[in-house]
Amino acid sequence: MILPPEAASPAPEEDTNLRRIAKLERINAALMAHVERSMDQQGGAYSLFQTATMLEGRVRTRTEELTGLMHRLERSNAALVAAKEEAENANRSKTRFLAAASHDLLQPLNAARLSASALADLGLGPEAAAISGQIERGLQIIEDLIKTLLDISKLDAGVVRPAIKPVALGELLAGIAASFRPFAERKGLRLTVRGPDLAVASDPMLLQRILQNLVSNAIRYTRQGGVLVAIRHRGDACRIEVLDTGCGIAPAEQGLVFEEFFRGGAEGEGGEPGLGLGLSIVRRMAQALDHPLDLASRVGRGTRMALTVPVSLTPPERAVPSAPVTTRLTGARVLVVENDPPTADALERLLRTWDAEVCVHRDLAGVAASLAAGKSLPDLLILDYHLDNGACGLDVAIHLQARAESRLPVIVTTANHSPEIEAQVAEFGAQLVHKPVRPAELRALLTYLLT
Repeated sequence: MILPPEAASPAPEEDTNLRRIAKLERINAALMAHVERSMDQQGGAYSLFQTATMLEGRVRTRTEELTGLMHRLERSNAALVAAKEEAENANRSKTRFLAAASHDLLQPLNAARLSASALADLGLGPEAAAISGQIERGLQIIEDLIKTLLDISKLDAGVVRPAIKPVALGELLAGIAASFRPFAERKGLRLTVRGPDLAVASDPMLLQRILQNLVSNAIRYTRQGGVLVAIRHRGDACRIEVLDTGCGIAPAEQGLVFEEFFRGGAEGEGGEPGLGLGLSIVRRMAQALDHPLDLASRVGRGTRMALTVPVSLTPPERAVPSAPVTTRLTGARVLVVENDPPTADALERLLRTWDAEVCVHRDLAGVAASLAAGKSLPDLLILDYHLDNGACGLDVAIHLQARAESRLPVIVTTANHSPEIEAQVAEFGAQLVHKPVRPAELRALLTYLLT
C-alpha cells in the first residue's frame, strides 16, 4: 500500500518538538545527576560536621581530664616539695639535737673515763683491776656509739665536707695495724699489711675511720687464720683490700650488711654481735669521699672489702713524731679551767697521779684572782673551750700569755667537733683534744709539750 506523501516522514514541526524533548531529557538528566551529586556532597558534609562535633566533644573532655590531672600533679608536686623541705628541716633538727645531746652526754662520760683511768693508776688488786678494765671498755663502747650516731647524722645531713689532701697510706696503715695487732694476737690471729707505700688523695680522718672500721670488723668476725690489708696499685687509683678468713657473709645478707643495726647471724668477739653501725658508717664515709666500696664473700671462707682511692701526685706532708711517754710529769705546774665539776675533779685526780701540781678554776675570774693572790704562772694550760655564760677558754690563755715571758703550751678540750672551733684553736697555736679525753693521749701530749 502506498502512503500519501504527508505520512511518509514527520512534519518539520514534529521533528523540532522531538529534538526539544530529547534536549530537555538530557538537561533533566544532567540536572538530576547534579542534584544527586549535590545531595551526596551535602550528606558527606553533614556526616563530617557530625564527626567533627563528636571529636570536638571528645577533645574537650580529654582536655578537661588532662587539665584536672595537671592540677592534681601540681598539687602533688607541691605536697612533695613541702614534705621534702619538712624532712630536710627535720634532718637538720635531728643533727643539731644529736650534736647538742652528744656534747651533754660526752661531758659526764669524759669525767667517768678520767676517773676510771685515775682509779687504774692507784695500784689495785687483780680483781679490782679487772673490774676497772670492764668499766673502761664499757665507757669506750658508749663513746664509740655516741660518736658514730653523730657521724651518721652529719653525713646524712650533708654537714661533713671532706678535706681532700695527700695521705701517706703506708704510714696510716702502719698505725692502724699497730693499734689492732694486740687484739688480733689475743685471738690468735695474724694481722698483716702488704703492698707499696703510696700517697693517695683523700680526707685523712675519714679514710682512717673507714679502714679502722674495716679492720676491726674483720678481726671481730674471724676466729682462726688472719686478716690481710693489701695495697694494690691500679693505674691512677689504689685499691685497698681488707681480707679475712672469717665466717663469711651469706649472699642474702650481703646487701644488708651496710644497713644500720644489721648484725647478721654471726657472733663477734666474746660471743656477742657488734652494734651493727661499723659498715653503715663506712658506706656513708666512702660515699662522701666518692671512694667506691666493694664486697665479696663466701660463707665459711672469708670476706674481702675493697676501697678504691685515687693516687695523689703530690707527696704528703711529713708528720712531726710525738715524743714517747717516758716521764711522770713530776713537778709540772698545770692549770685546769673547767666549768663541769665532775670533769674538773676527775682531771685533777688523774694529773696528780702523774705527780703534776694542779690548780683548778672554773672561769677567768678565778684564774685572775689566783694570780692576784701571788700564784705563779703555770707551765701548761688545759682549758675547756665552752665556759659558763658564753665565755671561751682561749680568753684565759690570752690573759695569761700577756703576763708570761715565753709562749705557754695550751691544750683546749671540747666535745664540739665544729670546724670553726678547730680552726680557731689552730690559729691560736694550741692543741685541740676532743672529749672524752683519752688519758694515754693526754699524757703523751703533756709530755711532748713539756719536754
